[in-house]
Amino acid sequence: MVTPFAMDKVDYGALRKLLDFHLRNGTKAVIVCGTTGEAPTLTDAEHIDVVAFAAEHINGRLPVIAGTGSNSTDHAIMMSKLAAKAGANGVLLVTPYYNKPTQNGIAASYLKIADSIDLPMIVYNVPSRTGVNILPETYLKLSGHDNIVAVKESNGNIASAAEWRALAGDSLDIYAGNDSEIVPVLSLGGAGVISVMANILPKETSDICELYFSGKIQESLELYLSLMDMCGALFAESNPIPVKYAMERMGLCTGELRLPLAPLDEKYHGRLEAAMKKAGCI
Repeated sequence: MVTPFAMDKVDYGALRKLLDFHLRNGTKAVIVCGTTGEAPTLTDAEHIDVVAFAAEHINGRLPVIAGTGSNSTDHAIMMSKLAAKAGANGVLLVTPYYNKPTQNGIAASYLKIADSIDLPMIVYNVPSRTGVNILPETYLKLSGHDNIVAVKESNGNIASAAEWRALAGDSLDIYAGNDSEIVPVLSLGGAGVISVMANILPKETSDICELYFSGKIQESLELYLSLMDMCGALFAESNPIPVKYAMERMGLCTGELRLPLAPLDEKYHGRLEAAMKKAGCI
């Protein structure tokens, strides 16, 4: 989920509205304070307040997962513990960024976090943002820990996901981390998608997965392919810039971002709005 802002403050009225939007439209869990939620620009206090607000409002109707990753392992542990106290049902932890750790360092970091908390953990691999890629052999090391339950795979390499499946089977659930790869990841036994597009099309995104899981593969594929223009338009600039523009156009929240993110360049407005009209958003 995005973090809605108004006058540079978290807009809790809009956040309540967005949570209700997901509750009505088939979303199976919500993740707050992740990449799409602009977590790097939230203070620690804001971060935990958003988690607590979401957990209180959802009140058990859906799992609430908190993004708590950091380039400092100790900070990630601290934020994960605070998120647990705030009511989170699980945590999403991005690979330590900027530091560029080795595979041994990545594994040691995740295992230390897993040893320090009592929540299910989703490992988040997004080398385009972090500068490092998690290899299948490292996933295998992590899969032995009871608290590490899943992977959000955003490396854009379907062959790597297939290699992981061949190496370790279903010892970790795998979620598509890119909306443009939902059905390919599901075809490899994926458990679903951790989605940007679901901020504006929660029912359709959920339906792609539900149709696939119910054996309606062709219907799932057709719906997925019909939204490829949207998948591309939502990443015309860095996420969450385009999706916040789209949400403002839909009246869901303001499109306000925190620096260093700037509003969507006007040259992309037409492309995104065309995709939104095609999808029935506007």
